[in-house]
Amino acid sequence: MRRREFMALAGAALWPLGARAQAVPPGLPVIGVLSSRAPADSDYLVAAFRESLAEAGYVEGRTVAMEFRWAAGQYDRLPALAAELVARPVSVIVAVGGEPAVLAAKAATATIPIVFGMAGDPVKLGVVASFNRPGGNATGFVLLTSSLEGKRLELLRELVPNPALICVMLNPKFLAASVQSREIAEAARSVNQRIEILHASDDRELEAAFSDIARLRPAALLVATDPFFDTRRDRITAAAARLRVPAIYQFREFAAVGGLMSYGIKLTDAFHQFGVYVGRILDGAKPGELPVQQSRTFEFVINLKTAKAMGLAIPPALLARADEVIE
Repeated sequence: MRRREFMALAGAALWPLGARAQAVPPGLPVIGVLSSRAPADSDYLVAAFRESLAEAGYVEGRTVAMEFRWAAGQYDRLPALAAELVARPVSVIVAVGGEPAVLAAKAATATIPIVFGMAGDPVKLGVVASFNRPGGNATGFVLLTSSLEGKRLELLRELVPNPALICVMLNPKFLAASVQSREIAEAARSVNQRIEILHASDDRELEAAFSDIARLRPAALLVATDPFFDTRRDRITAAAARLRVPAIYQFREFAAVGGLMSYGIKLTDAFHQFGVYVGRILDGAKPGELPVQQSRTFEFVINLKTAKAMGLAIPPALLARADEVIE
């Protein structure tokens, strides 16, 4: 087990206990953070969130306290973790890491304000009444992550012209999996692209997916959006490099640890916006009157060092479109 993976699991177990042990001055508002991810994979996101809160006048340990609950990609833990925050009780819940965390928070309380980040439609899922007037106790941000799978497939085909086979790694237990699968299949059909979907929802299935990739020898790999994959990004990018298969991922953090390419929202910007909304709610705003917003900033990242290690030439037109090239 790699050090980062150990820290992710250890942090998921210990950080909540540390948060419960924190001495909170009487009357200080408490922010609860419920995440499908792991703390070791989210430190820079929490930093962006804290910075945004500080800009709004809420500094942890001085004017506000924070409680963290991390599921580390194990979605079945989220309802119990949400119940802990409600019992605490917290002043507001930030539910992030996709629909599983948001639905767990919504099921746990109808009164505590919730600021969410999710990829799906919060109206269709019953989280809010409408985008402009959410109503109830929840509002937040639609992060266009899983809806970009078709675009990622397109970028892979620009990297590897006329690929015989592209494998897709997908977590069937992620709530958006059916939408992801349908979008990818439609995008592949439109260009007559053969794909093979590999399911992975735990570590054993992840290893099996790696074995399938080695057997199938695809021209490229698309790792679909999923917080479980976020918590395993070191293993996934290392496996892709070992198997010498060009791969694309959803967030820059994959490219930063050696993944070849990423295309998706700028996640730190999203967490900054979470802090803005939490600050407004702590100032007295009602979540039901704060409109649901969508992702604002996207980034396409190429790791040129990884490409060179794989002996892969990146087309100049693709390099020119990258927002960042890691060398």
